[in-house]
Amino acid sequence: MEKLIHTIKEDQVGERLDKVLSTLNNEWSRSQVQQWMQDAAVVVNGHKVKSSYKCSAGDVVEISIPDPEELDVIPEEMDLDIFYEDSDCLVVNKPKGMVVHPAPGHSTGTLVNGLMAHCKDLSGINGVLRPGIVHRIDKDTSGLLMVAKNDLAHESLVNQLVAKTVTRKYRAIVHGVIPHDYGTIDAPLARDPKERQSMTVVDKGKHAVTHFQVLERFKDFTFVECQLETGRTHQIRVHMKYIGYPLAGDPKYGPRKTLEIGGQALHAGILGFNHPRTNEYLEFEAPLPNDFVELLVSLRNNR
Repeated sequence: MEKLIHTIKEDQVGERLDKVLSTLNNEWSRSQVQQWMQDAAVVVNGHKVKSSYKCSAGDVVEISIPDPEELDVIPEEMDLDIFYEDSDCLVVNKPKGMVVHPAPGHSTGTLVNGLMAHCKDLSGINGVLRPGIVHRIDKDTSGLLMVAKNDLAHESLVNQLVAKTVTRKYRAIVHGVIPHDYGTIDAPLARDPKERQSMTVVDKGKHAVTHFQVLERFKDFTFVECQLETGRTHQIRVHMKYIGYPLAGDPKYGPRKTLEIGGQALHAGILGFNHPRTNEYLEFEAPLPNDFVELLVSLRNNR
């Protein structure tokens, strides 16, 4: 169990405590904080308080963060689309609709379940729920992921992500016709204080940069390639919405009237990195999935 101490600042006076605490860490939802308070894992000046407690200047808040719930992840035989594999790492093409790793209440049918049946040796750095997982893509985003099969590989791949040397290029279809051929979006991201399950551009958010290139224009849409410089949650989806060109089919960040394609039109098509043991640069490209190709054909026919 991890313990954190937070002293209420002047600009937090009068705010509800659950709201204040949920802004301290992007991974903490307000409902999660409220559950901690109900379980007496949060105390103010040594006393248990309700989540509606209004903060006073100088209040000392002690948060006892419970250890994450561990689950037994059951290996499941799946027809995984493996692009590369050796004794250190593998690259897999995740289909649209598949969750990357289990979570409490959702412990089967994930990529991790399939990976555990495919290979017995996965890095344990991220715990039992995310063995071998170095980075993620959203459930309804298809495309390439690198997976670490031992801790040495895991540390190397994570360090490459931090150093921004991993090549990650996505193909996307967005609403609107982008007039310029290239662009860079440099806008910090954080949890949306009004909707904790969403991300938004916030001045004090985490540094986030996306580069994009127009590949093809249609009547009301644009086909683009986006390259990640950083890898924040929902980064491409939020950044493209921020500049006025939200992803087609995106139920969270797109307009109400969008294309019915079962989720955002986003595919992680190109992935490149230095091999964690040999340092050789490896790059892989996954073709667009069939539904994405069919959508492009439809747009071309309706110019």
